[in-house]
Amino acid sequence: MSQHPPSSSPIDEHTQRIRAIRQSNSYRQSHIDPDFMGREELRPVRLQLELLKPDLIMQEQGVESTVVVFGGTRVVEREHAEQRRSEAQAALAKKPDDARLQRRLRIADNVLKKAHYYDEARAFARIVSSQCQIDHRCDYVVCTGGGPGIMEAANRGAFDIGAKSIGLNITLPFEQEPNSYITPELCFEFKYFAIRKMHFLMRAKAMVAFPGGFGTMDELFEALTLIQTRRMQPIPVVLFGRDYWRRIVDWDLFVEEGTISPEDLDLISYAETAQECWRVIEDFYRQKPAERLPRGQ
Repeated sequence: MSQHPPSSSPIDEHTQRIRAIRQSNSYRQSHIDPDFMGREELRPVRLQLELLKPDLIMQEQGVESTVVVFGGTRVVEREHAEQRRSEAQAALAKKPDDARLQRRLRIADNVLKKAHYYDEARAFARIVSSQCQIDHRCDYVVCTGGGPGIMEAANRGAFDIGAKSIGLNITLPFEQEPNSYITPELCFEFKYFAIRKMHFLMRAKAMVAFPGGFGTMDELFEALTLIQTRRMQPIPVVLFGRDYWRRIVDWDLFVEEGTISPEDLDLISYAETAQECWRVIEDFYRQKPAERLPRGQ
């Protein structure tokens, strides 16, 4: 005689049905359902959350104002720049007629020439943080894009003296780690460039742009446009390294071509050292009767 398997008990069937319900996406609460929150229709909600979360956390951390520091990810410490140049030189020695390797060495030489900017960015962040983060207040907190190079140097300068600093990282197709000198409670990762840009400028009392590439140019021209069109209060915009910026951007040609006014050039200042850069910011606010440096400096 054939034997039939015993039928499931009503309790077992009940348990299986409940398990199926609990495993269903529809049963998850909306805010903890990544599949739902990732839907295209939820983009407006994600934009709102991405604006709100860092803002609330910065309030909780007592961040009153910021100094935004931009600059190239490839501007590194002298030791690293020298190592890259040595590697490029060794590669060219093996194939001296290789045009690609010749260019690699020229680029390595130029990067090495910019190594002092890493030191100046670090020194500038130390100066700002030591003068403005006292009495348990957080004025002029150094804020960067959170990556390597000049951004790392600026966060590192604040870290050197035990001060807070902010890193606004962005999700990219290739892996990007935040630099390790950012204050953990003030390190954020953004999905949307637009919201990240808002956070760069919402509390900004100054912008300092070191030599950099597309990202630096993007943020610089964004700020200059907002100031020029009076969509934000004027802040000092300091370009670090006059020679670099004069060669990369012909500001006077804008005027000669009639695309900006001569007065628009007054939106830009230059600095060569950390002390000079901080002095430009101090002078800017001393000349504005409605503004004050932190604690009346």
